[in-house]
Amino acid sequence: MSLLRQPLLLLARSDRVKRLVTAMPVSAGIVRGYVPGEDTDAAVRATAELVDDHLKVSLDYLGEDTLDTDQADTTVQAYLDALAALSARGLTRHAEVSVKLSAIGQAIAQQGNKIALENARTICRAARNAGTTVTLDMEDHTTTDATLATLRELRKDFPETGAVLQAYLHRTEADCRALAYEGSRVRLCKGAYDEPAAVAFQSRLDVDKSYVRCLKALMAGQGYPMIATHDPRMIRIASSLASRHGRGAGSYEFQMLYGIRPDEQRRLVEAGETVRVYIPYGTEWYGYLMRRLAERPQNLTFFVRSLISTS
Repeated sequence: MSLLRQPLLLLARSDRVKRLVTAMPVSAGIVRGYVPGEDTDAAVRATAELVDDHLKVSLDYLGEDTLDTDQADTTVQAYLDALAALSARGLTRHAEVSVKLSAIGQAIAQQGNKIALENARTICRAARNAGTTVTLDMEDHTTTDATLATLRELRKDFPETGAVLQAYLHRTEADCRALAYEGSRVRLCKGAYDEPAAVAFQSRLDVDKSYVRCLKALMAGQGYPMIATHDPRMIRIASSLASRHGRGAGSYEFQMLYGIRPDEQRRLVEAGETVRVYIPYGTEWYGYLMRRLAERPQNLTFFVRSLISTS
């Protein structure tokens, strides 16, 4: 199945396949398993259901590679709407938002970084007013430095802004050490983009080893580690490291994707752990879906069956 990862990541950039897949209703089984819906109401309903099960949530309005300011403004407004809806339902104590800078203007020619920073400030301000926080998602390695620079600027006014680091990049252990300071929220994931060997580990074993090294750096630091993994072995290692460093409940959290290992999410909660579920929503779910399939190619069987059943 690991041989399917590269082709699936290539399909994520295929307009032809995208047209075929997006012709399916968003309620199709494989899509619904990863994305609860296309609008704010669907995202908030899913959030409320998870909060009722004592889980926390991070909402991600899907969209990448925004190339014009109107589209960036639309994405910003979607986040403002989501924050208002969460606040109205009394959910902001349990739910934050995750933002990709490419979705709010980072890739716009010449002024992209400035536009993204101002838009991120707008979302951070709305999140703080609603009583919650923002986490900046990390994307492919070409944007890492720009994203971390934007994070530094945002944290001057909004120190609660979360960071995301990807363990498959060679640089990430050093980035973890640099960001493991008091008050710093850092989500550590393995990474889901197709990256070259020059910048990223290629084998699962090497990625796992890097993930553990990064975990050690974060757990030994003064920040708030957010451990984004579904890997049972990494969960056990993280729990062991938390104990070794005297971290009590509420000084770190586990994070998992919507629809992935829900029984494990609830088991961890019952064991006294904090667990946050990452909920993506919106019409631009195609690239997200294909990367999830690349991470778990065994799901391709279900995807193909769903495609056939709608044809």
